[in-house]
Amino acid sequence: EIYSLHVDCKVTSRFAHTVITSRIVNRANESQEATFEVELPKTAFITNFSMSIDGEVYPGIIKEKAAAQKEYDTAVSQGQSAGLVKITDRKLEQFHVSVSIAAASKVTFELTYEELLKRQLGKYELLIKVRPKQLVKHFQIDVHIFEPQGIHFLEADGTFMTNELTEALTKVQNETKAHILFKPTVDQQKKNSELDETLLNGDFVVRYDVKREATAGDIQIVNGYFVHYFAPQEMPVFPKNVIFVIDRSGSMAGKKIEQTMDALLKILQDLHPEDHFNFITFNNKVVEWKSSLLPATEENVASAAALVQTLTARGGTDISGALLAAVGVLEKAEGLPERSVSMIILLTDGQPTSGERNVEVIQENIQKAINGKYALFCLGFGFDVSYKFLEKMALSNGGLARRIYENADAALQLQGFYQEVATPILMQIEMQYPENSIEGLTKNNFKLFFEGSEIIVSGKISNELDLLPVEIKAQSHTSDLTLKEEANVKEKEQVFQNQKYIFGNFIERLWAYLTIQQLLEKAISAQEEDQKALEAQALDLSLRYSFVTPLTSMVVTKPSDQQQKELANKPTEAG
Repeated sequence: EIYSLHVDCKVTSRFAHTVITSRIVNRANESQEATFEVELPKTAFITNFSMSIDGEVYPGIIKEKAAAQKEYDTAVSQGQSAGLVKITDRKLEQFHVSVSIAAASKVTFELTYEELLKRQLGKYELLIKVRPKQLVKHFQIDVHIFEPQGIHFLEADGTFMTNELTEALTKVQNETKAHILFKPTVDQQKKNSELDETLLNGDFVVRYDVKREATAGDIQIVNGYFVHYFAPQEMPVFPKNVIFVIDRSGSMAGKKIEQTMDALLKILQDLHPEDHFNFITFNNKVVEWKSSLLPATEENVASAAALVQTLTARGGTDISGALLAAVGVLEKAEGLPERSVSMIILLTDGQPTSGERNVEVIQENIQKAINGKYALFCLGFGFDVSYKFLEKMALSNGGLARRIYENADAALQLQGFYQEVATPILMQIEMQYPENSIEGLTKNNFKLFFEGSEIIVSGKISNELDLLPVEIKAQSHTSDLTLKEEANVKEKEQVFQNQKYIFGNFIERLWAYLTIQQLLEKAISAQEEDQKALEAQALDLSLRYSFVTPLTSMVVTKPSDQQQKELANKPTEAG
């Protein structure tokens, strides 16, 4: 019986620190398994876990992955049990541990994870999965948000909400702070008064955005570490030249091709009149809809929609031929707007089976052909794709990869992805800081900035600076921009001094989190020697700041009468 379940979350300037505590009692008169199951966002890193059984604490220890595996293999000579963490859906992974406890005993599980909330389509989203599977006497979700820039809007909601449950939700906010408390009584949790079934099953989501002045972004500083947020608004949108490269091989038949058609019809409606576009469909043959890019006039969009509705799926998969054809169309394009953004969006559900099949050769040829001029976005539909291949290809060519999960909402996932990249408002963005006074600067050059997202740069201020000057250079649709700002270090440090619920080194942890994410991403498209160096750096930070990342594992030790050790690894989308 879970008698208490608390989710305590503190968000300080987009960095979220979440602690989940579950207290379980065995009311039977024999020993029983107590299970702790938490679904957490894939973007988060676990930083801590412990079990305490009748007062004795069993902490999880974070180690380098191979060392942890070795220790585990020694402890469990009879082969491998599944790890404690697995991917469960598009946004979540699940941490699951169970331990046997004696009659009348109590166990407390506590899991801590951290993540930097990413702005998408104009808002941040804090996702808390709620699935206790039973009524819980003391249940609460407690979220504190502190955003020094000011809170622009804030909403909290659960997919399981009823009128009764809405009464258990309170929201208090002022200019810079918000407190959200969801504390339903046992009666409010019940599906109906007769049955002991819980309504709490689904997502509890907090969405918000911050206020922004029209300047060179916002700088925050704590203990010598700074973070710089930049998200310009109300800027003219670059015209896009988009080529959709759509897989129509046999494996796309049925639901997938239908969902693709649905999404493409909606995406066509979202093209701006000044955009240019074309379609390439492929199986073992590559077919260009038109020989050149067309302006997105009403007439051309209608004619493309007619084509989309005739898509049928059969045959093999010539990914290489299709992408090279797309590059060819962009190469020979004429009469495109002078300042415009060219992109290729590939959707495939399989491995290359026709034409060039060697993924290394394909990657090399595509990178040579694109030569930094266009952005390549790769969408992998389902689990038969080589996600690693798509991710490496996209990251090597200024884009990103996304897996589309084969659910009822696949068409919405495709559309949602398109909306994120539909409105480029800046290109060639350089964030410049005084070189001799900053150490460990995270990525500070960005090819494209899309409306509704946010650029984040962090680093360590190395010497006694009084003023931190920043300069941003970028190209907008109408002009070349230079934005300048100076942050008064002492004043900025003051902002967080009097916040009692802020963990003091949060910008340093944010810096470490961001650096690890970027090193791992860079390693994906790096050459082998560089890859090893990047991973070594990421490993060092993962251990220093105790994050469970793809390079570390957490060893969880149990009481001596049970299978003693289990491993928590960080799963990745590429497996």
